[in-house]
Amino acid sequence: MTTRRVRRRTCREKGKGKEVVEEGRLVAAGSSPPLGWVAAEDGDGDAGRAAAGGEDVDWTLLPDDTVLQLFGRLSYRDRGSLGSTCRTWRALGSSPCLWTALDLRAHRCDAEVAASLASRCAGLRRLRLRGHEAAMAVASSLRASGLREVVADGCRGLTDATLAVLAARHEALESLQIGPEPLERVSSDALRHVALCCSSLRRLRLSGLREADADAIGALARYCPLLEDVAFLDCGTVDEAAIGDIRSLRFLSVAGCYNLKWATASASWEQLPSLVAVDVSRTDISPSAVSRLVSHSKTLELICALNCKFVEEEQAHSPAAFSNSKGKLVLTITSDIFESVAELFPGKAVKEQGVFSECNWRGKSKALGEMMIWLEWILSQSLLRIAESNPYGMDDFWLQQGTSMLLSLVKSSQEDVQERAATTLATFVVIDDETANVDAARSEAVMRDGGIPLLLDLARSSRVSAQSEAAKAIANLSVNAKVAKVVADEGGITIFTNLAKSMNRSVAEEAAGGLWNLSVGEEHKTAIAGAGGIKALVDLIFRWPAGTDGVLERAAGALANLAADDKCSLEVAKAGGVHALVTLARSCKLEGVLEQAARALANLAAHGDNNTNNAAVGQEAGALEALVQLTCSQNEGVRQEVAGALWNLSFDDKNREAIAAAGGVEALVSLAQQCLNASDGLQERAAGALWGLSVSEANSIAIGQEGGVTPLLTMACSEVEDVHETAAGALWNLAFYSSNALRIVEEGGVPILVHLCSSSGSKMARFMSALALAYMFDGRMNEAAILGTLSEGSLKGVNVEGARRMALKHIEIFVLTFSDPQVFSMAAASSAPAALSQVAEAVFIQEAGHLRCSGAEVGRFIAMLRNPTPVLRACAAFALLQFTIPGGRHAVHHAGLLQKAGAARVLRAAAAATSASIEAKVFARIVLRNLEHNQAGTST
Repeated sequence: MTTRRVRRRTCREKGKGKEVVEEGRLVAAGSSPPLGWVAAEDGDGDAGRAAAGGEDVDWTLLPDDTVLQLFGRLSYRDRGSLGSTCRTWRALGSSPCLWTALDLRAHRCDAEVAASLASRCAGLRRLRLRGHEAAMAVASSLRASGLREVVADGCRGLTDATLAVLAARHEALESLQIGPEPLERVSSDALRHVALCCSSLRRLRLSGLREADADAIGALARYCPLLEDVAFLDCGTVDEAAIGDIRSLRFLSVAGCYNLKWATASASWEQLPSLVAVDVSRTDISPSAVSRLVSHSKTLELICALNCKFVEEEQAHSPAAFSNSKGKLVLTITSDIFESVAELFPGKAVKEQGVFSECNWRGKSKALGEMMIWLEWILSQSLLRIAESNPYGMDDFWLQQGTSMLLSLVKSSQEDVQERAATTLATFVVIDDETANVDAARSEAVMRDGGIPLLLDLARSSRVSAQSEAAKAIANLSVNAKVAKVVADEGGITIFTNLAKSMNRSVAEEAAGGLWNLSVGEEHKTAIAGAGGIKALVDLIFRWPAGTDGVLERAAGALANLAADDKCSLEVAKAGGVHALVTLARSCKLEGVLEQAARALANLAAHGDNNTNNAAVGQEAGALEALVQLTCSQNEGVRQEVAGALWNLSFDDKNREAIAAAGGVEALVSLAQQCLNASDGLQERAAGALWGLSVSEANSIAIGQEGGVTPLLTMACSEVEDVHETAAGALWNLAFYSSNALRIVEEGGVPILVHLCSSSGSKMARFMSALALAYMFDGRMNEAAILGTLSEGSLKGVNVEGARRMALKHIEIFVLTFSDPQVFSMAAASSAPAALSQVAEAVFIQEAGHLRCSGAEVGRFIAMLRNPTPVLRACAAFALLQFTIPGGRHAVHHAGLLQKAGAARVLRAAAAATSASIEAKVFARIVLRNLEHNQAGTST
């Protein structure tokens, strides 16, 4: 019987963003030890030694300041691990200078971790953390009395109680910044508590508060006399009048706050004696309020009003609406922001694109430096929010100045500004999250402005958070093929491969996403394999638990793309990829992961005789059973990829029977019945899987008995060529057996196959439909037995003889479409090989070379050559011509079967028969020539 393998599929997705260390630096905790590391006794061991150049090196002989530099490069977990190697390094690892700043974002931080750090953090000044659980742990256990700055993100679940405790135990706080996730459970009560406890507070930046009422803001004004930087971002309600009581205020942001009374706000804020900059971006501020602040405030220098609809409309109508002789700046989407900011540098020639370069203001005016630091921060906040909401009409802004601005912010000295700018670059290029489409113009603008090397440098950072966000941006940009080439040329494949080895889940996830997107390009697959990317991706699957859907889906997706390449598929198997992917298929419950794992297994099995992966997948314990079970998934994408995998796997004889033994026939017939209103891809693969299984007699008959004929006939009516072509292939196999042939006739299949045979745009669909009809009416269907049970020669209303005449007529029409009377006459009259070659070349159906027939099927075509019906003889000769064309994938196989069956004599008779059509004669002669050619090729 015949089968054909499903096409290999490569796809991409948007990524999101990691810890690798540059070459020569110590690797991160949980990774491999330093190169050459031989042994390090834990606890009170004497020393750590390393082998270098064949000699032992005592690492404890390094100067203390060198070791301190080494420790300074590591996360707190790495310091603890390395410090446990010996007494000397334990003491150095606890040095107070190493614990003045702590970043807990890279690893889980709970009460136990916070308590273990407490003894070392007496001198802690700066703390960064992620998640409200980490904030609770720090609040309850850390107690660093000298803590000056807290920066937290991912704290959506933070409560009043936790924030109050954090403030009460760290009264020396000067800066508190929590966002950008909304603090939906934090109220004005916690804000009052912060004011009461932290009298040294200079900076307070909070996002998404439910409210900031007059009492809470009044408390800040009374108890925090040094407070100069306040940001209430995207808050529900803010008492604008009370802000006017914070007399020390210099920098204010209310970006995203839509419930302000702007007349009251402008009247109140213009009286602030030290206010130099205000951010009202993404609000509904009125032009009159902006004008009043510009005109009446004596100290105000800058108003940032990005994405403020009414202000932009006013400026479009009157470009000079907010300008005055005092030189105050109003930054809007429609203004030239670079040119405007350059005006802050009086008497200094500053290139507009370099206004955010620290070298232009560092060491100059302190006030200017503070202004630029604040401006970078609020711009990074607003640009991210604008990119996330993707409002209409922003293309010009992003292309003309937004991209350049983001790349300038990536160079900022402020870590959170760097990371947020990278996040924005990852976000603003994405058009559709579901389809992972990116805006070509925006992504190429990043590339043209030198963004790729810049982001790759950031990805090399020792900071996990920077690695994550940079990798996210590069991954998203790499969806664009032009950008992907630049990423690969600039060393991005090696960087992603190294990041994929990180013990930080977020870093590994974004790196895997980057490899997934890069692996779409055929030219990048070998490079990924050469860089060790395949091994890194396989290792990821085993390293992370089943609940980490992001990293597993990306790793499996990248492996699926790589497995589509013949050589890379071997590397995937060699690296343990078959076991890893089958493990996912068997144990994972996440639909995205299952879809990509099934696609990867399908691609591994798609290389046929080129490698042994097809058989290897089938031999992996539980693989086929898991795939059969997944045909019942509620997710269409999973069902589609699983059907494709089973189709490819059924190409192997042992797999085919094992799939059937695992209930594959019943499962796939059920899938075919249920997917008739589903996507074309699912229908094609369901039909293809049945086609593959139907190669064996037992499976073919079982498919018919289970009700597989009806859905296949329905799919044969599809207007989509891939669907009806695959269905035709399955029906061709089924029609080989009389019981199925009867079912096809009974279910009205003859008109459907006739329609395909005459009307499909696919030559393959027409060819296989003709062969199916030939099988049905070559005399093997026991019409005598049928007629004995019918009245007046009909079968459920079908006139069998009429159906036979219709089938033979259209088989003849199909064959004649390949006939040129003049050329055929010349070929019949001439014995010259050139004439036969001309006909063979003209009638050959390229895709037919992928079909592989069994001995029984070849025998049936030989028998058909003796059939008294001339049309069937011509059809059989035409089919054998297709299967034996020299150079065809299975031509030698088919020639061997024909020789073994003694077909040469039958073919000569067919070529000489006076009752045969000229087409049958010419086709038979070409088959004889093919046999001689293939026999000669085999002997040589």
